[in-house]
Amino acid sequence: MKRMNKILYFGAALVCLLFSSCNDYLNIAPKGNKIPTTLADFEALLRDQYTIGRTPVTNALYLLNDVYLTNSQVNTPSLSRANYMWDESADRIVLNNSDEGTYYVLYGAISSCNLIVENVPTATEATDAERNEVIAYAKVIRALCYDVLVNYYADTYDAATAAEKRSVPLITSAEIDAPYTQVSIQDMYDFIIQDVKEAIEMGLPAKSMTAIHPNLGAGYALLARVYLQMQNYSEALRYANLALEQNDQLYDWNAFYEEHKTALDDPDNYDKIATPMQYDYVENYYLRLGEQSVYDSYEKNIPVERAARFEEGDARFLSRWKLKTDNNDTYYKALESGYFNHGGLTTCEVYLIKAECQARLAEGNDYSEAMNTLNAVRITRIRSEVYCPAEASTLEEALSLIRRTKDNELIFSIVPFADARRYNQEGTYARTLTKTYEGQEYSLSPTSHLWTMPFPAGALNNPGNGTIEQNVTK
Repeated sequence: MKRMNKILYFGAALVCLLFSSCNDYLNIAPKGNKIPTTLADFEALLRDQYTIGRTPVTNALYLLNDVYLTNSQVNTPSLSRANYMWDESADRIVLNNSDEGTYYVLYGAISSCNLIVENVPTATEATDAERNEVIAYAKVIRALCYDVLVNYYADTYDAATAAEKRSVPLITSAEIDAPYTQVSIQDMYDFIIQDVKEAIEMGLPAKSMTAIHPNLGAGYALLARVYLQMQNYSEALRYANLALEQNDQLYDWNAFYEEHKTALDDPDNYDKIATPMQYDYVENYYLRLGEQSVYDSYEKNIPVERAARFEEGDARFLSRWKLKTDNNDTYYKALESGYFNHGGLTTCEVYLIKAECQARLAEGNDYSEAMNTLNAVRITRIRSEVYCPAEASTLEEALSLIRRTKDNELIFSIVPFADARRYNQEGTYARTLTKTYEGQEYSLSPTSHLWTMPFPAGALNNPGNGTIEQNVTK
């Protein structure tokens, strides 16, 4: 434990060096603290989930209205309120003075990955194969972090403009004051793909060290996600199939609901239930936390209007939320607690990527293969008394059915936000979000500037050895 604390202190120092003005103080190694030299020292960095294993995308969840804000929170001016209420007049750049979690958590993880990629080739007490395995883990994690960042702070990928538009800072060194560039969206996507493919070539294992180390299936799954974002459906389908060859298991949520039915059907029982979406979840390729990092905490509450978008008889919904009223707030209260895989990669996501690609590439209006893939997921979720196989006769119908399931399955992850942006950019299947709050109608246009999050003030005011330009006007 002492060695772990020293290593984590070293990693935290590196993050601080990269993103703050504390350089003069941290140039001196703290007395009594160990600098990592062995492979075990470096690999330990991958095991601290709080610093390297989280993906908080809170304001994307507020924008989608996937997380409930109380009336008191809505009535308090904040970045969260501006996104939740779709307030296009709000200056989110000014409001983002303190909400820096997404930026710094992910760049902190990237810093640790950079440290590993740079230094593990000379780490002691290891074989070349063992070193390559740890580097491969770090490359996949780094690529996933950049994929979230580019889909959060930059415009959506568009092949026609990706080479000209700015994305986010690309930092590949853990050295103090290492120079960096705010690269184009195309350059960032090229880097992400290269990092994952290099990890696979280096021997990313079919069975990783632990659930919090990405395995070979995770590498394929991440490539499928990225190619889908780029609207390269044939490559996304190819990598989705490769991922499913590694693991194609789906969890039986109907069985879970039956096991807890008595408590779940009791309208007055809000006792915690341990989530199955943890380390041994059969759908995991790579377990990564979302915002939550404390085991015994509940999942997020959701608004009543968001709950209505779940399919009738969805056992996953029935097992996770229940209607509750607290004074002036009525919402669906979360029932499950534990560590949730809201930031990682799962078989369910890959099935739904595959289904969309099959629909996009279908010939002759035959969407049966896409619906078969979608139904493979649905039959493990929808109660048998209401389940009917999904069918579609047009691409619009097929995509609508797939998207409904995907938005619900991957709620609290970056995926529904990234998918919405992708559909918005494509135009044909874009949606305007609507809601009613205290008798007033609100809407969010697919062309709204709110779909791109502003860089936090800390990043702009302390850019280190590079420059950052804001990607939104407010």
